[in-house]
Amino acid sequence: MSAAQPEPAEPDPRASAVDEFRRAEDLLERRRPLDALKLLAPLLETEHAAASVHLLAARAFLASAQFRRAEEGFLRVLELDPSDHYARFALGRTLQRQSRLAEARTQLRMAAAMDPRPEYQEALGEVSATIALRSDRAGGA
Repeated sequence: MSAAQPEPAEPDPRASAVDEFRRAEDLLERRRPLDALKLLAPLLETEHAAASVHLLAARAFLASAQFRRAEEGFLRVLELDPSDHYARFALGRTLQRQSRLAEARTQLRMAAAMDPRPEYQEALGEVSATIALRSDRAGGA
């Protein structure tokens, strides 16, 4: 296949689950979340206990602004692996995008406590500042 032709996003019946997962990862990296989701759909059914599949699908839902589905996906990852700090962070960001700031702050606090990465701390600070600003505005009105 030449570089100018887009890679088809339809599942290949000859490909292994790992191959399809990797293709979906690549599509998401190339900002094609809907195409990634097409490849992930069968994997979500057959690999229902694979946190990695749910995490990739949740990321694709988030990238395509399907916030409720992203939330469900990140919650599923956390059911399978409660120690996944990235899933908590991404869930917090998903809740933030839905203006559910108190819930977002809770998830971001947990993510930052589990792994104090700068991006987790920054997201927590951003949400906390927005909550404080809204609280000040409500008090001054």
